[in-house]
Amino acid sequence: MFDLDKWQEIFSTIEKNKLRTFLTGFSVAWGIFMLIILQGSGIGLQNGVENQFRSSATNAIWMWNGQTSKPHAGMKPGRSIQMTNEDYEYLAKTVDGIELISSRYQIWSGNTVSYKNEFGSFSIRGIHPDYGIVEKLTMLEGRFVNHLDQTNNRKSVVISTLVKDALFKNGEDALDKYVNVNGIPFKVVGVFNDDDGRDENMQLVYVPLSAAQKVFGAGRNVQGIVVTVGNANEEEAKAIEENIKSKLAARHRFDVTDERAMFFWNSVEEFQKFKKLFASISMFIWVIGIGTIIAGVVGVSNIMMIVVKDRTKEIGIRKALGATPGSIISLIMQEAILITGFAGYIGLVLGVGLLELISKNIDAPFFTRPEVDIQIAVGATVLLVFAGALAGFFPAQRAASIRPIEALRDE
Repeated sequence: MFDLDKWQEIFSTIEKNKLRTFLTGFSVAWGIFMLIILQGSGIGLQNGVENQFRSSATNAIWMWNGQTSKPHAGMKPGRSIQMTNEDYEYLAKTVDGIELISSRYQIWSGNTVSYKNEFGSFSIRGIHPDYGIVEKLTMLEGRFVNHLDQTNNRKSVVISTLVKDALFKNGEDALDKYVNVNGIPFKVVGVFNDDDGRDENMQLVYVPLSAAQKVFGAGRNVQGIVVTVGNANEEEAKAIEENIKSKLAARHRFDVTDERAMFFWNSVEEFQKFKKLFASISMFIWVIGIGTIIAGVVGVSNIMMIVVKDRTKEIGIRKALGATPGSIISLIMQEAILITGFAGYIGLVLGVGLLELISKNIDAPFFTRPEVDIQIAVGATVLLVFAGALAGFFPAQRAASIRPIEALRDE
């Protein structure tokens, strides 16, 4: 039953002890606020780094042409290494552990893609069919380049939503239309969206590698090759990388230890490094957060013990007037719960509000969508409220158990 007199008394006590009430509330609000900010910032950093990997498979090994920096087999350094279609075919047949594989040939700039009277300058990327899976492209319309396109040298093109919007006005359907790519007609077979929305990936069109090599005079040359290694762990992926490197070193006659002859990027290895880094960051955040919560608990406990100590004489008077120990204890605990609960809510709201403000105004590559697990935040708030109530309970119980005459003598 709601006891109005008891609540009026609680608010009267709070009014008389503003500083004590503020200190109790501040220790709770600050602990919750800091836990939310730390946890949200850690998640923001993790989201930012994961976004860098989201645009392509995290189990991929990339390799690009380079230039030798070491002499080998009587040849001087400075030779350019040029991979070809034969390297792609050789790796696909001889390297165990490869799941997907694609070569890439890209014409970076100065390309005109047009449709009727609309045109734009976009990059052209020649690839194998597996490339769409590696880059995690989302097909919104039609399909990606397939094996028949590659085998038959079809002039098929897959465009991004940005390219479609630039060339096809008034909502015109792009599928099965012919666009001119550097003056050569290509049939639009699909429209894609890149999951991470990076502008560099939206400013291009995909064509079969065979068509790109034939139309744009690349012969059989490729600029890079990418493979995925399935569920291989870090050690297995490294072994596959070393196997590929040794095979290409033998084919192109360069020192396998020459890191500039060909450039490799092992996303399995790099992703695992970031996972370990963020596991450490997460542990650090929890240590700091728990430390902050403990500091809040200690602060609440100390203040509530002072509260009970200051009110020992009052408790004696109440008992002398007939108040039961239970009513005295509940009065003190209700005050503790009210203060800590309200302060915890304030800390929760301020922390979440600040994270929302940061999320809307900061768009950094390695920091995005800072957020907080609300269950953890609410749980921490409940813990502090419980700690405050518990901190008041034991001293109040002790004070309520002494005889009124002893309580009245307390100084």
